[in-house]
Amino acid sequence: MSQENVEVAKQSIEAFARRDVETMRTLNDAEVELDWTASRGVEAARYRGFDEVLRFYTGFFEAFEEIVFDELSFIDAGELIIAPNVSRSRGRDGIEVFARSAIVFTVNDRKITRVCLHQSTEQALESVGLAE
Repeated sequence: MSQENVEVAKQSIEAFARRDVETMRTLNDAEVELDWTASRGVEAARYRGFDEVLRFYTGFFEAFEEIVFDELSFIDAGELIIAPNVSRSRGRDGIEVFARSAIVFTVNDRKITRVCLHQSTEQALESVGLAE
């Protein structure tokens, strides 16, 4: 089951990058929680339910024309999948923004029930009890 959870997280990131809302809807539980409180942006908040999460994503899609994950890996921790990444987003005026983060996905019964942003892989690993 754990490798299936990695695949769900991977599909979610790929769907986000290509703005595929329908795939995102099928991968996420209707009551999904998006914890973006660690963000350094103005959207730092906790979002509950897919409709509220989608409003957050839609704002991101409106601000950025392109979203690319230049580096992406997955750490399998059972129902928790840690995805360290470096992303590059190009805004409407051509300005590129680079971000390094680690996203922790909680996957139950092939559905994402929680997504949590961390500023570093170390913070993400610590949050799930895997810190060295």
